[in-house]
Amino acid sequence: MRHRVGGRKLDLPSDQRMALLRGLVRSLIMYEAIETTEPRAKEARVIAEKLITLSKQNTLHARRQARKVLPAARMPKAMLTASGKAQKQMREQVQANDPVKRLFDVIGPKFADKDSGFTRITRIGFRRGDAAPVVKLELAVD
Repeated sequence: MRHRVGGRKLDLPSDQRMALLRGLVRSLIMYEAIETTEPRAKEARVIAEKLITLSKQNTLHARRQARKVLPAARMPKAMLTASGKAQKQMREQVQANDPVKRLFDVIGPKFADKDSGFTRITRIGFRRGDAAPVVKLELAVD
């Protein structure tokens, strides 16, 4: 029995499931809208809502907690052999694509006056291959 067991398994082992959900949340933060299946969107929404609530605090501790869920991008191997100027450009490029920075600098202030309901799920239709229900998960900035 699954009494008091939260979350969906999505037919994946736990490490793969968390990697999938982190990727979905990362894309949601970077692009503000994604298309995926309904169960995946509902699980990603839970994590995204918690991160957005966390981003409204805008403290170092909150950033570190968000970094646990959305780890920083790795520096490219080319950076080890690059010159000083090239290293600086690569570092800036990696920092520009950092979801935690975007979460706290862009998305958090958008929802400063809102307590909950940061995301919206809209049904699109059914996927052609397996008839899975496809939805659009987006940030509800009104």
